[in-house]
Amino acid sequence: MAKKATEKGRRWENWSGSVRGKPREIATPRSVDELASMVGAYGRAGRHVRAVGSGHSFTPLALADDVMLSMEGLQGITAVGEANSTVTVLGGMPLKWLGDALLQRGLAQENLGDIDVQTITGAISTGTHGTGVRFGTLATQVAGLTLVTAAGETLELSPERDPDAFHAAQVSLGALGILAAVTLRVVPAKRLRYQTKRETLQSCLDHLEEYKRDNSHFEFFWLPYTKWTQAKFTNETDAKPTGANLWSEFNRIALENGLFWLLSESARIAPPFSSTVSKISAMGIAPTTAVDYSHRIYATPRAVRFQEMEYNVPAERFTEILREIEACINKNRFRVHFPIECRFVRGDDIWLSPAYGRDSAYIAVHMYKGMPYKEYFAALEEIFQRYEGRPHWGKMHTLTAATLAARYPRWEDFLRMRARLDPNGVFLNDYLRGLIGVAGAGQPAGPAAGDARVPSS
Repeated sequence: MAKKATEKGRRWENWSGSVRGKPREIATPRSVDELASMVGAYGRAGRHVRAVGSGHSFTPLALADDVMLSMEGLQGITAVGEANSTVTVLGGMPLKWLGDALLQRGLAQENLGDIDVQTITGAISTGTHGTGVRFGTLATQVAGLTLVTAAGETLELSPERDPDAFHAAQVSLGALGILAAVTLRVVPAKRLRYQTKRETLQSCLDHLEEYKRDNSHFEFFWLPYTKWTQAKFTNETDAKPTGANLWSEFNRIALENGLFWLLSESARIAPPFSSTVSKISAMGIAPTTAVDYSHRIYATPRAVRFQEMEYNVPAERFTEILREIEACINKNRFRVHFPIECRFVRGDDIWLSPAYGRDSAYIAVHMYKGMPYKEYFAALEEIFQRYEGRPHWGKMHTLTAATLAARYPRWEDFLRMRARLDPNGVFLNDYLRGLIGVAGAGQPAGPAAGDARVPSS
């Protein structure tokens, strides 16, 4: 094996640095059978287990003070279904590597988000999404799941085989078990033409329904303290990939990320400069066109680190919500220069999906790492709450179990399924217990507790 299956704990933090901790033990299974055996043994010993992928969630969902189970040893495509319509993938496969592996087989996922470093199961379990009114979240692509339970059993779930457990496990926050493998519906490999332009916010909102209807994928970023947006349009094409040349790569990495990092550091050191940075960024939006295979077009490099809150809101209320956000920012003069990202998704029937039962808009707000974010996020969260907002599970929010229960019609059904599959709370950490309203189970068994903290800034 490339590394030991288990090792003593080491300090761990997520991508943004918002969550840090030191698990007692890190386990890295190399097969589904080994995963099931490990989990069963930990469960019988009264231990607590959290699975971790790339650590790209901004909340403490993956935080473990006992056993952190790394998914990095479970990667690869294990089966291709009839007529190339499905593939079965091990749970630790990062989305980027999955995209490359699918392309080698002439296949693709039908839609993706704009970050591709997450593992497939991490992205599914937190309700990750892309944009496009004809597409659901990534979890809607799931045709089957291999779930390892707290007893060490391996369950094969699908809409036909234990459909209630399947709908609960599609977006489960890791509370039901560990998704060892997923079977995805896939499509033939496709090329996309990506086009972006600078457009006023008013024009973008005036044409919103047209843009959503006439493009496979549409989204936009509004730059606070300006009238400008970066509007992005993506559609299928038969054109050949434009390819990456030295200038486009320099622009994408050095200018878009490197220059923005310098501007962000300026805003961190001198917060009143934030609105000026936003205006400079708006002036730097240039029209761009690129053609490539779909998984390469969906993803955007993220070299500048940040904290993020994102809410799902009813699609029909989107414009008034965004206008309230604009007024709130202008009134309070928050020290923010990151753009606000707006995307659109079809509703679904997945129990804990933020898009459950409604066509949705997603509004994401960001703050540069190292700058205070709580006041800004809290003010905008109040707006989202007035419109029955549901948080992205992997992004920051302050909702309690009582509020969440009122937002999700199948909430109690999910809790009953969790109690059925994990009656002793093997897969719960303190954050998840509070989030779903499950009583604490005491300190994990084993050596003295490791530290875990969430920065307060």
